[in-house]
Amino acid sequence: MAADKPLLLVDGSSYLFRAFYALPDLRTLDGFPTGAIRGVIGMLRKLANDFEGSPVAVVFDVGGKTFRNDLYPDYKANRPRMADDLRVQIPPIFEIVEAMGMPLLRIADVEADDVIGTLATEATRVGRRTIISTGDKDMAQLVSEHVTLVNTMDNSELDRDGVIAKYGVPPERIVDYLALMGDSVDNIPGVPKVGPKTAAKWLDAYGSLDEVIAHSEEVKGKAGENLRDTVDILPLSRELASIRCDVDLGLGVADLNPQLADEAKLREYFERYEFKPWLEELGGGAAQAPATEPLEVAVIRNRDGLDALLARAKDAGKVTLSVEVTGARFMDTAPVGVALGIEAGDAAYVPVGHDYLGVGEQLAWSEFLEQAKPLLEDAGVVKTGQDLKQTSSLLARYGVDLAGIGNDTMLESYVLDSVGARRHQLDDVAKKYLGREAPSHEALAGKGPDRGGKCCGVCGDARGSRHAVARHPAREARSHRALGGGLRRNRPPAAIGPVAHGTPGRVGGRRPVGGAEPRARDGHGEPGGAGL
Repeated sequence: MAADKPLLLVDGSSYLFRAFYALPDLRTLDGFPTGAIRGVIGMLRKLANDFEGSPVAVVFDVGGKTFRNDLYPDYKANRPRMADDLRVQIPPIFEIVEAMGMPLLRIADVEADDVIGTLATEATRVGRRTIISTGDKDMAQLVSEHVTLVNTMDNSELDRDGVIAKYGVPPERIVDYLALMGDSVDNIPGVPKVGPKTAAKWLDAYGSLDEVIAHSEEVKGKAGENLRDTVDILPLSRELASIRCDVDLGLGVADLNPQLADEAKLREYFERYEFKPWLEELGGGAAQAPATEPLEVAVIRNRDGLDALLARAKDAGKVTLSVEVTGARFMDTAPVGVALGIEAGDAAYVPVGHDYLGVGEQLAWSEFLEQAKPLLEDAGVVKTGQDLKQTSSLLARYGVDLAGIGNDTMLESYVLDSVGARRHQLDDVAKKYLGREAPSHEALAGKGPDRGGKCCGVCGDARGSRHAVARHPAREARSHRALGGGLRRNRPPAAIGPVAHGTPGRVGGRRPVGGAEPRARDGHGEPGGAGL
């Protein structure tokens, strides 16, 4: 164990719940849940990258009662039973952590916090710096000159000054602070109606919990009454909130030497749980061949067709959505089409602002909104898309309050791989997770003087037909419908949505090829790329 490297202690139990509830319902092909596995292992991989060469110990709760239940039988009595979908992911997480060569610690009768506190205290005695990775505010009581907290969810660090800035009290007063507030999650009693500001104010005025209790008669108002009613229970609350730093672990910091990863086992686990990018890093699986074959989708040009599509989306309770525009700056561009996907084989493109010779019948944007607004504002219909924040902002310009946002493939891509993937645009995500490579705008629409006319040369099809939508399922749309299910299930679904091409404008911020806003007025191609 390199003495110049900090000891990295990971609050695995904190990671477990954060990953399960933060990520969408990821599953393998046979339906086994993998969201917590991917989240926990992904965060551990990030830490290993951020603290390369540091020894790492991953600590989990054993479960069941601890010494705190002996002190207070109702401790954590309010916590609901662990979800079955989370419970079944715990053994695989343990297996993968051990295969990664990381020491995995689970000590009976205490909690993960107590194990971490004991190891951090031992490291401090020998002058070794310790990094504790957690999102648990209770851990702030361990911060010292040698101990720092890191939170991988927001990439923040808390040293002594950081604790004071965040909580209003120094690390040595965190336990008193927690006792005054209580904790409804752990069922630790506190002073009713006392929150962070009041707790910090009292400790600033009196110095400690003992002094707050001693001067309780001086505290005015309802808060003072509540304080005086609970002074007898506050010492117990402080004991329950205190992290033990003297647990007999049967091992010490010197025993936490990381081992070499067992790549054979990792390959087996990554294959079983369908973590293809990680498997490819091990050289354990060839990347899926890029798919470029055309995929037919419907083009809806009238009210009847749109009504039928919206009714199917309503029945399904979900829809994948992309609004295509004339340029990259979504706040001052006009919609030209909407791509919608529901199930495998049920995706469509609705032109609403195409403008070229022989364009054919199409709905006006106002007509589309009149029909689609109830569905778009229905929170009971889950919306999936790429960069739905931009889509929502665009629709808001036209009086539509997009509701029911469920899955955003851009955000999901970042959560799943914030370290290895530098780009999270739809093309990049589609290639990484689905093995589908979209032709570039230049390949389809040309560049420079030729831009805008090359589509017809590629297709050989009549302008104004469905050539841009069905013949070249190339860019955002053909990938977006797939990603709506692919990221959630770790696999590419059967249906890929449509694409229109000829200009690169799209809600989602992709800049036009060549840097200029496109002109689609001469009959050479569609004026927007529709993405599902």
